[in-house]
Amino acid sequence: MLRLFLVKREKKEGFVREKLAICFIALVRQSVLYFSILNRKREGRRQAVDHREEREEENMKKAVSLLLAAAMTTGLAACGSTASESTAQTSSAAQSTAESSAAEAEGTVYQIGICQQQPHEALDQATQGFKDALVEAFGEEGVTFDEQNAQGDSNTCSTIINGFVSSSYDLIMANGTSALQAAAAGTADIPILGTSITEYGVALGIDGFDGTVGGNVSGTSDLAPLNEQADMLEELFPADQYATVGMLYCSAEPNSAYQVEQVTNYLTEKGYTVEDYSFSDSNDLASVVQGAVGSADVIYIPTDNTAASNTEIINNVCLPAGVPIIAGEQGICSGCGVATLSISYYDLGYATGQMAVQVLTGEADISTMPIEYAPNFTKMYNPTNCEELGITIPDGYVAIEE
Repeated sequence: MLRLFLVKREKKEGFVREKLAICFIALVRQSVLYFSILNRKREGRRQAVDHREEREEENMKKAVSLLLAAAMTTGLAACGSTASESTAQTSSAAQSTAESSAAEAEGTVYQIGICQQQPHEALDQATQGFKDALVEAFGEEGVTFDEQNAQGDSNTCSTIINGFVSSSYDLIMANGTSALQAAAAGTADIPILGTSITEYGVALGIDGFDGTVGGNVSGTSDLAPLNEQADMLEELFPADQYATVGMLYCSAEPNSAYQVEQVTNYLTEKGYTVEDYSFSDSNDLASVVQGAVGSADVIYIPTDNTAASNTEIINNVCLPAGVPIIAGEQGICSGCGVATLSISYYDLGYATGQMAVQVLTGEADISTMPIEYAPNFTKMYNPTNCEELGITIPDGYVAIEE
């Protein structure tokens, strides 16, 4: 019996020593990688610290620490001649954790679902900016995108979001109001970042919205100062010459209705007569625009996604009729307007991507992240349409490049 006991004990200690050797080998490998990165930094091979390298360095620190802990635990098991079964289990668990952290140090690949409400220039730019920010932070191999476009259909937005949820993606980017609404309804667990959203309180039906959505939702807003848009309209088209302003927007987009309501109040205070010309979708757009040009002296279009996707239809009616359009963003202005107070949607999407990096790396808690707004606005004009309509633009406006 004693001999059998000694044989079993020798086998057990041999197993422990083998595990100890594995841990030390992994420790050496991770240490080499870790100090290699530090040396590259000291040699000045990079002028700026890359987000992904910072994340790898932190992961390596964690891996090295955990591997040391695993090695110490295993060493204690090897030294103790009366090691119990529970000590062996602790050693195994520590090694498993260390191996997991070592794998993480080699680089996590984040899976991102992008739901874009519909195709048009502004949303396209926002999506590109978002992707560029994440690739810059994690590298092309550190992040994958499932990019889908709902073609302006809210039901398709829901279908896309359901697919993202089923795939258990790490984060969802919702580009456009319908996309955000579908995402918020589709999951309360996966982090959601919206962009190209004018007013989150309106989009999500939040009473007394204070700038932070909470839960699993945050993002960026494309809201340009509406009072300044009204001031621009007055600067270019004074009420004594252009008495009637037509508000052209899609009634199915709550954020468009919000902007129209606010701008209507500002223009009414300035002495304009304001008329409402809403359309339900692209099918009745042409007929609604035709009615607007028959009455309005100038037309205002907010940051409306349906209008942005159909600027050619609008332009083909308004330009021959000689009715100028003030647009809520650059893409609409480029397609059918004369002037706009606009933001860079690429920069907006990029800022959203930077927020995503913070969420994915654990640097920020999405439930406490306030909505971010574009810091800069630019007065821009459409040279072609201005020339066609005989409109002289004052100094301080930037021409939209064709």
